[in-house]
Amino acid sequence: MNTQVWFVTGASRGLGLSLAKTLISRGFRVAATSRRRADLVAALGETSANLLPIALDIRDESAVSQAVAATVAHFGRIDVIVNNAGYGQVGAIEELTDAESRANFDINVFGSLNVIRQALPFLRAQGSGHIFNIASIGGFTGGFPAFGIYCATKFAVHGLSESLAQEVKPFGVGVTVVSPGYFRTDFLGGSLGVPATEMPEYKNVREMQALHQQDYNGQQPGDPDKAADVMIRVLENGTAPLHLFLGADAYQLAEQKIAAVGLDLAAVKALATATGFEN
Repeated sequence: MNTQVWFVTGASRGLGLSLAKTLISRGFRVAATSRRRADLVAALGETSANLLPIALDIRDESAVSQAVAATVAHFGRIDVIVNNAGYGQVGAIEELTDAESRANFDINVFGSLNVIRQALPFLRAQGSGHIFNIASIGGFTGGFPAFGIYCATKFAVHGLSESLAQEVKPFGVGVTVVSPGYFRTDFLGGSLGVPATEMPEYKNVREMQALHQQDYNGQQPGDPDKAADVMIRVLENGTAPLHLFLGADAYQLAEQKIAAVGLDLAAVKALATATGFEN
């Protein structure tokens, strides 16, 4: 049995489930969380020497604290944190309510922060560990009408991960922000929220929403089991980068964004850099 202990949120479906299954099959020990324990047991099995299924609402920091403590009590340590729990929210910026927007941030950003805060004391104390924060290619490039709020949550994950990496480096703890492209999970089905009230003016938003729900859903090119394998392998071989893009589509979109930013920088460089005080 591999002695490394992974704590994976959102492990009853999608990438989290693929990761948990792959880890268990390779002898790792896994604390798997989801809002309903029954879903975890159905997908992964009951508590055993290498599995601890935990019902957890990551919005509740006291519950997160108890889940992390239970993991350490069961396995004796905790090594890898995977902040995977999250969902997509579609809708134009104007048509989504404050409550709908905040709800997406509560899970995708503040839920992950709860886990990070509660896990870090254990990682710091042992002087080792790694944190995977699952973002999205939509957290690096946001040119998707209908996904503005979701992209905003994942841009936030990118930003906090970059700062976190510098903060915890002295303690021997690593950080990787993972940006998957389109992987064939149920993300575009059961994990996709839609606006309570749609505005007919936003035809481009409706078209993008329909494209994802009807055409992309079930046809995504990425294999989540292979994504899980990459995450495990980069950590095992010591090559886990700060930014891990997954999928050929993610690479293509990231490279397009980098090129576009380069053009924007160059276009107004002389004007935009002449902003200092005169000597």
